[in-house]
Amino acid sequence: MLEIFSIYMTTFEQEKTIRVYLPKTYMNENKRYPVLYMHDGQNVFRDEDSHRGVSLGIEDYLDENGQEIIVVGIDFNTAGEERINEYCPWPNGEMAKEKFGVANLTGGRGEDYLDFIVHELKPFIDRKYRTLDNITYMAGISLGGLITTYAACHYPHIFKKIAILSPAFYRNQEEIENLLRTSDLSAFEGVYMDCGTSEAVEEEKISRLFLDSSKSVYEIISELVPNTKFETLDNAEHDYTFFRHRVPTIFNFLLKS
Repeated sequence: MLEIFSIYMTTFEQEKTIRVYLPKTYMNENKRYPVLYMHDGQNVFRDEDSHRGVSLGIEDYLDENGQEIIVVGIDFNTAGEERINEYCPWPNGEMAKEKFGVANLTGGRGEDYLDFIVHELKPFIDRKYRTLDNITYMAGISLGGLITTYAACHYPHIFKKIAILSPAFYRNQEEIENLLRTSDLSAFEGVYMDCGTSEAVEEEKISRLFLDSSKSVYEIISELVPNTKFETLDNAEHDYTFFRHRVPTIFNFLLKS
């Protein structure tokens, strides 16, 4: 079952659409459930709602497989470059400048976006639904992987495990690596990360940048968190038709005790 509503983001002074998946047992059993927060909410549950016609299909997957978890999808802002601004904690760094060939000052509101999730959205979800408020996860794709990693560094006591698919770390590569090196993740419970070998399809240089960038971050994470997993996916592209094949892996990793 999917519930859709809006919640006001104080820092951004605007409404944000939220999509909440409830397990099939939710209405029939008086139990509490772990919660997974996901970015790019339009693309999480149903193809008809997705930005480009293909979603992760998580509603059907969870219904069919009976994995019991509440999933909160947070819609991205479709105006201009606001998705980049919300999902990047810092303005574009040196690696991004190298990729684009020019300085680009987008990004830098990731901390405000995360503040909304932690201090406004999560308390609301925990009040409204029967959650296990101490078992909370986060997952993100591309720039959603960047802000998810940032969240793990700042709130490892809240987001116990994270899943990162085809991350676009390159926009804030230097900053996220430095943050990880100075973060205490000793109590963190697990990180899943993957990247395709053909993220940019025929643009081999950019595909290599995605993979090298991801591996560089993973090397740091793997030294800080014992339970980590990295998968290099042959010929996988930066596209939801490829992302949705990783859905079983995500939930098996997050829900494995």
